[in-house]
Amino acid sequence: MAFLLRALPRHPVAASVLTLTTFLATPALAQTMADRPASYPAEANGEGAVSGGYAMSRWVEDWRGYSDPAKRDDPLDRLKYLPLDDDGDIYLTLSGEARVRLNYTTNLNLRNAGSQRQDINRFVGGADLHVGPHLRFYGELAHGGMAGDNIGVPSGTQRNDLVLLQSFAEAKGRIGGVDLGLRYGRQEFTDGPNILTSQRDNNTIRYALNGVRAWARTGSLRIDAFDFKLTALGNGGTGDDNVEQGRRFSGFTAGIRIPQSAFGGSKLYLDPFFWRLRTSDALWGGVNGRVERFYAGARLWGEAGPFSVDWTVNHQFGDFDGRDINAWQLLFQQSYKLPGNLPMAPRIGFHADYASGGGTFSGGRLKAAYAPFGNNIYYSYQLCMTPTNLETIAPSLTLTPLKGVRATLEYQFAWRADENDAVYRANKSIFAGTQLVAGRKIGESIRAQIVWSITPRLSFTGRYEHLDAGPVLSRAGFGNSDYLAGWLSFRF
Repeated sequence: MAFLLRALPRHPVAASVLTLTTFLATPALAQTMADRPASYPAEANGEGAVSGGYAMSRWVEDWRGYSDPAKRDDPLDRLKYLPLDDDGDIYLTLSGEARVRLNYTTNLNLRNAGSQRQDINRFVGGADLHVGPHLRFYGELAHGGMAGDNIGVPSGTQRNDLVLLQSFAEAKGRIGGVDLGLRYGRQEFTDGPNILTSQRDNNTIRYALNGVRAWARTGSLRIDAFDFKLTALGNGGTGDDNVEQGRRFSGFTAGIRIPQSAFGGSKLYLDPFFWRLRTSDALWGGVNGRVERFYAGARLWGEAGPFSVDWTVNHQFGDFDGRDINAWQLLFQQSYKLPGNLPMAPRIGFHADYASGGGTFSGGRLKAAYAPFGNNIYYSYQLCMTPTNLETIAPSLTLTPLKGVRATLEYQFAWRADENDAVYRANKSIFAGTQLVAGRKIGESIRAQIVWSITPRLSFTGRYEHLDAGPVLSRAGFGNSDYLAGWLSFRF
């Protein structure tokens, strides 16, 4: 452990943040911030929100309240706080998940490839060791199983005997009113809009990276810096899950808490970011080459009265195989809760998005946008669209017909931004031949989902989608597809 603590400050990201925090911790700035909240809001610190005590990344959860036996409802509650010393400063939190799922997709890959049935299971176990208020160690093991019909050869994110999904050490503390922290190891990272950075919970095995993340936070400002390498997953045990030395994701995300008095009462945050994604041997448009892509942008998100917004704009630039990159993404999601005590508490909304395309096949400047490791299902559970050469608009309606039940209906229209570029699907692959046909309309989709929170630990999700292929897909020989899925998830 002494070696780890000595080595971490030598890392360039850690050193940069420590330098910045020296400034943030100066007495003058501490005095300026004295009348502001003591800590940056946990739901906005880039680690994910907590609902009902649970979070997507389980290490975000705080179960210290269960040190009081009166607050425990059943034996599993006892596992959330296991003291290892007399005063309870050293304690262990155990977590787990079991998920069973069935996916059914017709016209697989949109080209008469038959139907696919996936029978999926996921089991995850985590241990969070807190050594006093300043040091912690977290580890998480996962198993993913997949069987069914027409499943091909599942990747390591779909079928995996055993994977060390997360394993990190974390040190944190406060200096001069500034919260400082450093996390080193394999970890999930979602500090950004989920279209760009996501755990990809739809996969059997979620997405994790390897490296360091450091932060400095006051009541109204934060900055998080990171330097990661991606993970290549095998299908066997923990020995075949390797760090991808040729792929590196680094940068920083800042945060500004907008005063709550704005807009007559709000809970809004502005998150500027600057990222770099480097890949030593990337495939794009049939060409292999080195790519260095920068992301400069900002995200405005949160709530203002009945309105909820999540808006992101980013400019991408850099170099791919000697060609300049110049791309844009404009991502706008918003909703409005209808006033009054209406039945089923309706909320209406829409998302409208633009992701540039062009240059992939024509040479010269590359204008095709690309998400680092975003949420592949945001536009299509059939994985038929991604924020590259894409324009969408999708009105939606969300209802709460019963307590604990949330139903959402969405109708999505999709076009390509550049008629001379292809239609892109998940993980930057293309629908072959779409770059050769005329037209802009990709298609229309009806999307419906129901989530039933049976208990705080147990939930069921049902999902249906129908993709009606538009002229671009049809002219290239692709057709319609239906998707139906249901999954039951238990967490403790």
